Parts: sequence; structure tokens; C-alpha cells
Amino acid sequence: MTRLTVKEIILLGMTNFALYVGAGNIIFPPILGLQSGTNVLPTAIGFLLTGTGMPVIAAIAMARLGGSMDELCRPIGAKAGFIATAICFLCIGPLFAIPRCATVAYELALKPFISEEYNILPGYSVFFFVIATTFAMYPAKILDTVGKFLSPVKIAALIILCVTAIFLAPSEPQPPMEGFVSGAGAFGIGLVNGYLTLDTLASLAFAIIIVNAIRTHGVTEAKPVTRYAIMSGCMAGIGFIFIYLCLFRLGNTSFSLTPNATNGAEVLSAYVNLAYGSLGNIFLAILIIVACMVTAIGLICACSTYFGTVWPIKYKYYALIFAVVSCAIANFGLTTLIQISVPGLITVYPVFIVLVMTSFIRQYFVNQSFVIAPTCVLALLFGFVDGFDAAGIAILPKAVTDALPFYESDLAWLLPCVGLLIVLAIVDKAIHKRPTVHQAVDQSKS
Repeated sequence: MTRLTVKEIILLGMTNFALYVGAGNIIFPPILGLQSGTNVLPTAIGFLLTGTGMPVIAAIAMARLGGSMDELCRPIGAKAGFIATAICFLCIGPLFAIPRCATVAYELALKPFISEEYNILPGYSVFFFVIATTFAMYPAKILDTVGKFLSPVKIAALIILCVTAIFLAPSEPQPPMEGFVSGAGAFGIGLVNGYLTLDTLASLAFAIIIVNAIRTHGVTEAKPVTRYAIMSGCMAGIGFIFIYLCLFRLGNTSFSLTPNATNGAEVLSAYVNLAYGSLGNIFLAILIIVACMVTAIGLICACSTYFGTVWPIKYKYYALIFAVVSCAIANFGLTTLIQISVPGLITVYPVFIVLVMTSFIRQYFVNQSFVIAPTCVLALLFGFVDGFDAAGIAILPKAVTDALPFYESDLAWLLPCVGLLIVLAIVDKAIHKRPTVHQAVDQSKS
């Protein structure tokens, strides 16, 4: 067994952190910090629980399963698992998340410098994906390329921004805006926004990259691979917490700069302009482009690696196909991408949260499919309701949705799924018997 050096472990953690942090992660906390005002603490706690806690838990779960989506989905059966996984990878891949990396970078980093009469998105998207695909073509070297080159640039820029946020406070926090007045309301909004970063789904994809990166450095035994992957996920989580808290402070003290801001990009732009003058927007543009580029590289690698195990097409062809499709879809624009793809993501999200959370306890079930599969079906049904709602189609009467706890937070599935899981676990223990040692051996042979 080969051990990773301290330097390689640090690079692994930096790579993991850098893969996650895209433009969305950078612009959510500032606007929440601005709007929550003096009620920023419960907002930040809610955001950190779902924006950092769940992705780290998902990363640990996948590390324990060897980075295998098939193993994660085993309790719901091979066919259902393949469909769910394929939808997940397509949504966080070429149908939404990868094109969004290019469009967000364009909207936030380049468009402010370009006259409105010019649209360079087509040319820019081609350039963006040529660079991203060049790096993604060599997934075995992602620890070297992303970890040694792009990650330090991205992390250094974030640290500069965070240190500035710690020492430069343009104004005092203001009274909380509507929705943030009560502690519970502020906590709920933070919880939802962290949930909707969809980083939990990204964890499932990036786990494949991290596990493969560990293996390419000579670590092949399951236990050390799991240990290093968990260390990497925890390092990324610590980095997340620090960055998010600094960005919350940045927004929380920027009311005098952008009192009417509607998104985090406006807050960031005004802040860096104050801090660094005319060079501020250039600094922000570089940060966002590198952030989006690293995430796009990671997603192309993850999607190509997964589908390469499903159909016998070479990895490099998948990477090229996904890059071309993503480039084409990116030209529909950010608004259209969100309208089309977010409902699909919200639909499958609860199913994968159930699979992730039950992966830690499923060994205690006699019949795992009996307990987990129906719970996933219930989560999917609620997911469909939330997905249609996100698409502007209400399929449940208002009287019903008003009675569902956490419906407005897209978390109406949570309590029913927990309740069903408990009931099925009790019934499972009552009607099923654990196989004897001889029966288990016979089953394994068959």
C-alpha cells in the first residue's frame, strides 16, 4: 500500500474544495448577509447546515462506498438506480451545471466590460470549453493540474477577498429585511438557499474524481482510499465554512454600498470596487472565471467517468461530446437554463438525500430494499411536486400545500420520509429474519 504524502493530502483537499466553489457559492452568501442584517447569525447557520453540512456528509458517504454510484443506489435496484444516476449526472453535467459555469462567468465577469450592443457569448463559450476540455482530457492528472495550478489561484483570490471582508466594513448591519425579521424565518431562508446550491448532488459526482485521484497515486486498498477521501471532504468543508462566513460578513456590512441589491453579484461588484478601485472588477472577473472553470473541469471529468462505465465509449469522446453539448446549451443564456433545468434537479434531489443518509444505517436493516426503496419513491413523489412547482405548475391544491410543513422551503418531503423510514424499519425487523452464516454464504455463492 502506498501512502499519500502530507503535500499530496493538502493538494487533494485543495482540489476537492476548488471543485465545489463555483460562482453560485460565491454570490449567495453576500446577498443573504445584506438582506438578513442584524439577524445574520441564524441565516448563516441555516445556510451552513445545508450548504456545507450536507455536501460533506454526501462526500463521506461516497468515500465509504468507494466512490461508487451503483453501490449508493443498490437498495433501489439496478434499473431504477441507473435512471436516477443518469438524470443526476445529466442535470449537474451537460444539461445544466456545466453550461451554467460558462454563462455565469460571462454574465458576472465579462458582460460588465462590454457594450450592450455586442454579444460575444458564442465566441467566449467556445474559448471557455476549449480550455476546460483540455484540462478534463487528462482526469488522472487532475490532482496535478487543478490541485497545483488552478486551485491555488482560486483559493488565493478567495483568501484576499475574505481577509479584506474581515478588516474592511463599509457600514454597520441594518435591520433585517422582510422574511428575515424572525430568527426562525432567517434560519429557514438560509437553510433553503444552502439546500438549493445543489452541492449535495455535486458531491456524488466529485467523489468519483477524488477517489480516482487517490488511486492514481498508488493507493488501492479500500480503507486508506476511504480515509483519504474523508480527509479531503472534511478539509473542503472547513474551507467552505471560512469562506462562507467571510462572504456573509462582506454582504452584512455593505448596505451603504448597495442598499437595493437583488443579487450577490451586485454586492460583490460594489464591494471590490470600493476596496480595490478600478482594479476591483478585474479582480472579481478573474476570480469568477477561474472558479467557474475549475467547476466545469470537475463536472466534465465526473460525467465522462461515470458514463464511461455504463457504455463502452472512450472517456475522451465523452468529454468532447459533453463539452460540445454544454457549449451549445450555454448559448441559450442563463435565464433559460435555469427555467428548464432547475425543476429536474429539484425533483431528484430528495431521492439522493435519502440514499446518502440511509447509507450510514442501512446495514442495520434486514431487507434494505424493503425499507429504503419505498422511502425513495415517496421522496420522488414529493420531488415531482416541488419540481412542477419550480416550473410554475401547481399540482396540489393550496389547502394541501399550506398544511405541509416546510413546503415553501422545498422540504415538504422530509418529515413524511423520516416517518415512513421508521415505520418500515420496525416492520422490517418484525417480519424479516437475518440470514444465518450458512445462508449468507449460500446467497453469496449464488
